[in-house]
Order: sequence, then C-alpha cells, then structure tokens
Amino acid sequence: MSSPSSASPKPSVASHPGLPVPQRYWAIAALLCGIVMAVLDGSIANVSLPTIARDLGGTPAEAIWVVNAYQLAVVACLLPVSALGDSLGYRRVFLGGLTIFVIASAMCLMANSLPMLIGARILQGVGAAGLMALNAALVRFTYPSKMLGTAVGISAMTVAVSSALGPTLSSLILSVADWPWLFGINVPLGLMTMAIAWRNLPSPPASHRKFDWQSALLSGTTFALLFLGVDHLFERPGMGLLGIGAAAIAAWLLYRRALSQPLPLLPLDLLRIPRFAFSVVASICAFSAQMLGFVSLPFYLQELGRSQVETGFLMTPWPLAVAVAAPLAGRLSDRLSAATLCSLGGIMMAAGLAVLALLPAGAGNGSILFGMVLTGLGFGFFQSPNNRAMLSSAPLSRSGAAGGLQSTARLFGQSLGTAIVALSFAAMSTHGATMALVFGVVAALAAAAVSASRRFGNG
Repeated sequence: MSSPSSASPKPSVASHPGLPVPQRYWAIAALLCGIVMAVLDGSIANVSLPTIARDLGGTPAEAIWVVNAYQLAVVACLLPVSALGDSLGYRRVFLGGLTIFVIASAMCLMANSLPMLIGARILQGVGAAGLMALNAALVRFTYPSKMLGTAVGISAMTVAVSSALGPTLSSLILSVADWPWLFGINVPLGLMTMAIAWRNLPSPPASHRKFDWQSALLSGTTFALLFLGVDHLFERPGMGLLGIGAAAIAAWLLYRRALSQPLPLLPLDLLRIPRFAFSVVASICAFSAQMLGFVSLPFYLQELGRSQVETGFLMTPWPLAVAVAAPLAGRLSDRLSAATLCSLGGIMMAAGLAVLALLPAGAGNGSILFGMVLTGLGFGFFQSPNNRAMLSSAPLSRSGAAGGLQSTARLFGQSLGTAIVALSFAAMSTHGATMALVFGVVAALAAAAVSASRRFGNG
C-alpha cells in the first residue's frame, strides 16, 4: 500500500512562475478562444451539409468532405506542427496557425464552389492544428507550475463543451444568417483573438533544432491514410483495409526513423516516460468511450420513443456536467494523485453508460438524465487530471510535443469510438446502439484500469 506521500502527484520536471496577473488572464482568454474555434469547426457544418450540397451543386457524398477535409488536415498536421513549435517557438507557430485559420475562414465565407470550399477547409484544418497542438504548451507557460491542474481543468472544460455545442451553435447561426457565416464568424473572432494573443501570450525559448521534414511527411501520411481507411472500412472494406495497411507501413517507417533520433517528431522519448505513456493510453480509451456514447445515444434515445428535440434536451446534461467537473478535478489534481482521480472518473463514466445501456423500454426521463449527468461528471473528473499528468511529466522543452500527442490521442480515441459505433450498427441492425454503449462501458473501465496502473509508473 502506498504511503500518503507517495500517493501525491510527482512534481513537474521543471517549474516556472508563469505570467503575471492580469497578463495571465488575457493570455488564457486568447488560448481558450483559439481552441473553441478549432474544436467547434470540426462539427459546426454538419447540420448544414444538405444545404451546402444544394447551393454549391454537389452531391451529399461530396458535401461530407466539407467536414472530412478539415478533420483530415488537423489529424495529419498535429505532430508536425507541435515539432515545428518546439523548433521555432510555441508563440510564433500558434500565431501563425491562428493567421492561417482566419484567412481560411474568410475563404470559406467567400467560396462559390464545393472544391473551393473543401480546399479552404483543408487550409483551415492546417491552421487549427497549430491552435490545438500548441495550446497545451502555452497554457503550461501561462500559469505557474503549482497551478497547472487549474489551468488544464479550464482548458479541458472548454474543449469538452465546445465539442458538444457545435450543432447547437450551428442552429443558432443558421437562424439569423446563411451557411457561409458558420465559417465567417471566425473572422472577427479570430482577429480579436489575434490582437489579444499578440500582446499577451508567453514567449518560451525555442530549441532552433532543424525541422525533420521526412518525419513530418511520414507522420502526416500515416494519420491521413488511417483516417481514410477507417472512413471507408464499412462502405468499401477492400479500400478501407488497403488504407489501414498503408498507414501501418508509413507508421513503421516513422517509428524506425524515430529510433535513431534523440528528440524525434514522433515523441518516443516521451512515451518512454511511464507516467506519460499511461496517460496517452488512458486518454485514447476515455475519448473512445465518449464518442461511443455521444454518437450512439441519439439513435438509442429515439428507439426509446424520444423525439429529436427531446433527445437534444436529454443529452444536454452531459456537457454541462463536464463543465462543472473538469475545473474542480483540475484544481484537485494539483494536490491529489492523478491515478486516483482518473480511476474514479473512469469508473463513474462506465457506471453512467451502464445505466443508460440497461434502461428498460418504458424508462422515464429522470433515469436518462441521471445516466447523462453521471457520465459527464466521470469524464470531467478523468480528463483534467489525465491531461495534467501528461503535461507535467514532459520536460518543459518538450511541451509542444506533449501537447501535440495529447491532441492526437484525443482525436484518435474519438475516431476509434466512432468506428466502433459503425461496426456495432453493422453487426446488429436492431440493437446496435445498445451494443455501442456496452463497448463504451468497456472502454471507460479500460481507462480506469490504465489510470490505476499509473501507480506503478510513479503517476
């Protein structure tokens, strides 16, 4: 049994005082605005895809690439952009990503053809990768080391709520404007964020290491082929398996190249730190559970007789509970063990998904709301301590790589969860949503088990 002292989190490998107040608050405001725009734009266009296809003369299948192009660009660029931040400086690359994002948003606003819109979305995804990959690194230098959990909790709450509010915000914008303003809203917001960021973001020293373009190409190829392979796996299995196989070859080449480098673009040096590696695996499991629930629940609740409007209302407590739990868990993680908090969060999340999966046909709304709240609280209690453990276990000079891998783990877990939902529906036409929720319970318990194992890695 661990002693009380051993149960407390290990101190960061390096400490710093952060920014003074009020500069600290302006900096975190700019960082949160950046991550809100980047996360929201992953889902904000979903509701309007039929209208976009009609207005720009495309088919529904072509219009889906308005979403896929953005996500593909983000996933492919996360690790290269984080390495570029380590080399050139986090502030410089974040501001560069923000500039690209704003310019691409203006291009989306003015797009008069589907290929032009998709091309602008690819560019927008490149900019968003800069905002996502370097957000955590800059947060780490914005707040004092002793307050890292608090800062990570605020950031985790922002990401979780932004992920859930995309369709809602889309509906609000479409009620007063045409679909181009789903992207155009980023222009004034982005310019305001740029002005605040330019004056207030921290300027950590850059390493000035030579950027490894070959590894960047292999990394982008790996994740792009994996994304495309999973996307085609169920409609065109042969093409999907070919993409996944090609991704595996590119990943192996990237791994072999990273073995010979002291500070590789694929951060094997960080993955050799047990606490960091446990956090990455736990994050993939938890975000898989999140998407298994969030994608399958609309189908599940409508099978229980709820309308689309009722379904939206009944799912709202999930992100609200995350918004409550994430900052609280972040503050607690500055004093308590990440292994304890993350294990508790994973178990709560699994219990909430189990409550939902076991609902009888005539279940009332109270039972549904209870399951949603429990799931959201569990995810919030998991995410903040896990992100703090991941960041604090990396050297300050590798904060960019740590942040990039943190975002990559989140997106990979979400993509994996979505793929398992599709597999569940393909395997069971009548109870596919229930099967997906059961897989969600398993994934959440896996996140709890990995988190508990962190005790053996000094986590």
